[in-house]
Amino acid sequence: MTISAMTPTAALWGKRDDMIVRAHLPYNAEPPPAVLADGGITPIDAFYARNHGRFPDTAPQHWRLAVNGRVKRPLTLTYDQLTTEFDQHEVVATLACAGNRRAELLRVRPIPGKEAWAHGAISTAQWRGVRLADVLAAAGAHHDDGLHVAFEGSDIAEEATPAQPYGGSIPLTKAMSQEVLLAWQMNSEPLPRVHGGPVRVVVPGYIGARSVKWISAITVQAGPSENYFQSRDYRILPADADPDAVAAGEGISLSSLALNCDILDPTDDDRVPPGRLTIRGYGIAGDGRGVERVDVSLDDGLTWRQAHLHPAPSKWSWRPWSLVVDVAPGPLRITARAWDEAGAAQPESAASLWNPRGYGNNAWARVALNVQ
Repeated sequence: MTISAMTPTAALWGKRDDMIVRAHLPYNAEPPPAVLADGGITPIDAFYARNHGRFPDTAPQHWRLAVNGRVKRPLTLTYDQLTTEFDQHEVVATLACAGNRRAELLRVRPIPGKEAWAHGAISTAQWRGVRLADVLAAAGAHHDDGLHVAFEGSDIAEEATPAQPYGGSIPLTKAMSQEVLLAWQMNSEPLPRVHGGPVRVVVPGYIGARSVKWISAITVQAGPSENYFQSRDYRILPADADPDAVAAGEGISLSSLALNCDILDPTDDDRVPPGRLTIRGYGIAGDGRGVERVDVSLDDGLTWRQAHLHPAPSKWSWRPWSLVVDVAPGPLRITARAWDEAGAAQPESAASLWNPRGYGNNAWARVALNVQ
C-alpha cells in the first residue's frame, strides 16, 4: 500500500510530512526524489526507511553485543564499552535498498508482495562509530580463507520463513576494511531508533540489507549466514524461478552495489515551464569505485550530452551531477546513464534485468514529464 500524504506513522518516527509511505508496519518509506537532488548528506527526517519487523526499543544502558564464533576471546560488549574503549571513526556513506527503482521493473511484469520503491530508497549520512575490524581484533578473530562475519539484529521479521531475527553476513575481508563501522551516531546525532539505534552496522559499498540494524550478535563463521535474508531473500533469481519454492542458496547473493545513476529533479509527471531547465541526479559505483561520467539524452538515447559531475561527499557515497538544458513546450523524456572508472556502463533496459523479487535495477534512468 502506498500513501503519500502525511501519516501518523511518519510523524511518529520523525520523518517529513511528504514521505512516501510504502508500508506502516513495518515502517517503510522514501522521500520525494527532489529532496535528494543536491546529492549531499541526507537529513535524518528525509533518509529512507526499510524495515522487516517492529522496531526494538532498547535503551543504550541495556544494549549488549555478543561477538563469538571463530574467535579466540568471545566478547559481550556494553554500549559504554563500545563507545569508550575503541577508537572512534566517521564515514560518509550512501546506503541503497536493493529494491530501489523497483517501480520500473513492475512496469515490465508484476512482482507480488514487494514494495514499489521509486527513486528514493537511497540516502547518504555521516556515520560515527568504531571499526568492526577493531572489535573483531579485540575478540581475536581467526583469519582463515573464506570466513564470513554474520550479523543478527534484535528485530523479528515475521515475513521470514520461519519468523526470525533479521540478519545477514559479509566476507571477513570486507568486515576488516576500515570503512565498515558499528555506528551509534548519524549526522552527529544519536542513532535514531527508526534507523537501528542504539547501534547498527554500516557496510559502505554494499546493499543496505547488509547494514544490519539493532545489532545484537556478530559471529565469525565458515560460510555465509543461513539467515532467511541472506540465504533466500536478497538474491537475484532467474526470471522463470518461483521465489516461494527456491532452495536456500539459489540465485546470486547480493553484496556490492552495482553501477547506477538516477534522475531526481525533475521527476515523473512533473510540469515545468519552457526555457532553461536544470536536471539533477546522482551516480554511484559499488564498493568504492568512482563514477567518471554521466550522459544525458533528451531524445531517447539518439544523442547524448555530458552532465557536470560535482564532487562526491566521500569515496563511499553517491556523486551528484547536473545539466542545464533548454526545453520547449510538449512531452519531455529524459534519459541518463553512468560510466565508472573502469569504463563500465549501465545496462540499457529494465526489461533485461527483471527478476522475481525485483532487486538490482541499474538500467538507464528515465523520467517522463511535461513542459507547459
